[in-house]
Amino acid sequence: MPIVRIEIYKGFDFVYRKKLFDGVHQALVDSFKIPDSDRNQLMYEFDDESFERSINKSRSFTIIEITAFKGRSREAKRMLYQRVVENLKAALGIEPKDILITINEPELINWGINGGKCADETDIGFTVNV
Repeated sequence: MPIVRIEIYKGFDFVYRKKLFDGVHQALVDSFKIPDSDRNQLMYEFDDESFERSINKSRSFTIIEITAFKGRSREAKRMLYQRVVENLKAALGIEPKDILITINEPELINWGINGGKCADETDIGFTVNV
């Protein structure tokens, strides 16, 4: 049930944006073992005046913020970072140096799901400890 927020510069077409979504999602399926149908992704596009980047980053600079249930191992996170970079390089030619990934992990008590239940009091449908 991760929530993915992707931030990019304006001007990329639908196909590009869809490949971004797909590349990040597949990395989550592979590394965090979420169900393939579990997609909660948002894309934010900024113009040049609203998106400043470091001098060594290109216009393909992409920020990916993932909010996920707490409990994934260091190895799963490492795999996630690598898979995202590999997928986006292969699908879109984004250089690894132009990808920044962060993970936020609120405690399960801080998630209201399945009709307003705390995530720690309901079956979430998959294993978090991977």
